[in-house]
Amino acid sequence: MRHDTIPLNGIDLHVATLGAGPPLVLLHGWPEFWLTWEPVMRRLADRFTCIAPDLRGFGLSADREPGPSDRVGPEVHAGDVTALLDALGIERAGFVAHDVGAYVAQVLGRQSPERCTGLFFFDCPYPGIGPRLARPDHLAEIWYQSFHLKPFAAELAAASRQACRLYIGHFLRHWAGPNPHAFDDVLEAFVDAFLRPGIMQGGFNWYLSQQEARLAMLKGEAPPPDPIAVPACIRWPEADPLFPYAWTDRLPAFFSDLDLAPMPGAGHFPHREKPDAAAAEIARFFGRVHAA
Repeated sequence: MRHDTIPLNGIDLHVATLGAGPPLVLLHGWPEFWLTWEPVMRRLADRFTCIAPDLRGFGLSADREPGPSDRVGPEVHAGDVTALLDALGIERAGFVAHDVGAYVAQVLGRQSPERCTGLFFFDCPYPGIGPRLARPDHLAEIWYQSFHLKPFAAELAAASRQACRLYIGHFLRHWAGPNPHAFDDVLEAFVDAFLRPGIMQGGFNWYLSQQEARLAMLKGEAPPPDPIAVPACIRWPEADPLFPYAWTDRLPAFFSDLDLAPMPGAGHFPHREKPDAAAAEIARFFGRVHAA
C-alpha cells in the first residue's frame, strides 16, 4: 500500500494506492476514510490500480482552514477528485462509491462524464428517495444528521477517546446490520483518524453543506437532475438500516444505463462486511465496461 499527500485545491489530499491495471477511484462515506476500502483493494489489486483518497476534511486530508463550514458539498469534493486525476495523469477512471462518495460520484457522472469509464455504488443516496427519508418510522435513524449541525457537536463527539469510540463505533456497528463486528479489527484506527485535529468537524461539515439540499428533498421540492448516462452499477444492501432496498424504485429515472441488484446479507458497508462478494461485483462490472 502506497501513501501519498498531494497538494490541490487548497488542501493536502491523502491518497492510498494499491495494485496495477486500469484505475479505480474509491470514494468513501461517513464515518469513514480510505481504510474502509482496504479489504476490497487487496482483492482487486491484481486487476486494477485502486486509488482511495481521504475526502476533504476526512482521514489525513485535513482542511487548511479547520472549523465549521457549509462550503464542502458534493461539487467541491468532485472538484478535488478531478484535480486528483489531473495530478496523477489519469484521463479516465472507474469510480467505486458509497454514502457521501455516492453523492460525489453522481456529480462526476453529470459534470465530467468524459472522465468516467463507469460508476459503481454500494447503496446510492439520491434525490428520488425524497420525503421518505424523514418518514416517522425512520426518524430514529437520521437523528445524527441534525445533531451534526450543532456548533458543539464535533467537540462533544471528540471530547475524549472513549467518547469518540462510542460515537463512531455506534454507526460502524449499527449500520453494518447483520454484520456488527465488521470493523472490530480497525475500530481503534478509526478512532485515531477522527481524533486528529479538525477531522470530526471536517466530517460534520458535509452535513452543514448538505442541509439546504436535504431540506428541499424532504419537502419534495428538489428539482430532478438530468439522468446520468455513464454506465452505472448499483448493488444495494438488503439489510441497510439507513437506506432500505425499497428506496431503489426510482433509480431508473436518474440513471439511463443502470445495472441494479440487491446485495444479500449486507448492511450499509458491503465492502467491509462482505469483501469477497463486494470485490467480485466490482470486478465483474468494470470487466464488462472495459470490454465494451
